[in-house]
Amino acid sequence: MPSAFVVTGGTGALGREVVRALLATGASVAVPYRGEEGWRALRDEMAAGPRLWGAPVDLADASATARFVEQAVASLGGLDGVAAIAGAYAGSAPLHDAPADEWARMMNANLLSAYSVSRAAVPHLRRSRGAMVMVGSKVVEGGGANAAAYAVSKAGVVALARVLALENKDHGVRVNCVLPGTIDTPANRADMPKADRSRWTPPAAIARVILFLLSSDSAPVTGATVPVDARA
Repeated sequence: MPSAFVVTGGTGALGREVVRALLATGASVAVPYRGEEGWRALRDEMAAGPRLWGAPVDLADASATARFVEQAVASLGGLDGVAAIAGAYAGSAPLHDAPADEWARMMNANLLSAYSVSRAAVPHLRRSRGAMVMVGSKVVEGGGANAAAYAVSKAGVVALARVLALENKDHGVRVNCVLPGTIDTPANRADMPKADRSRWTPPAAIARVILFLLSSDSAPVTGATVPVDARA
């Protein structure tokens, strides 16, 4: 499925696997990034030449994100899909004890980043009849005690995906959302050294589900929330 995609969060553990999977199909990928070091590492690891393009951008800035998407479209020659993976986690206390800035940080990292790239990308996806996949969390279904800001921001991502699916179904654009449980990443292993990792899901396994939802193989599917929380 050689096509052109934007992958937000492409320098992270899950995003890197999605970039890898897309490049393996012959697609071209644009990655917005915050840190030069992460971008250089991704570029060197993938060794994809001009099929992997990136630029620095703050995804919480809708105007900057719109400029990035326009640049990506010009660089890649179009836009066929978006994987909105960028996000962050914080949570270690009940809402009334959580740090005062935690709410805004989670909303910016998870919900505002998804909003910004969606708003910029949808007009292009309507032209290509493309697809978008967002990343929610299984926490949304379980309540998210001691991580209110994270849980609410991810619930917003799920709601946004459903709204966009309804708004764009008649325009040929599909929007779905995956709901991972704990992802088996080096960071999570370091943060939770005593946890039972037997049910954690490898990033590459989640990436395969995202790739399916971006591909024409999932053409009948839109507005779905897909749990991805079993060991592959």
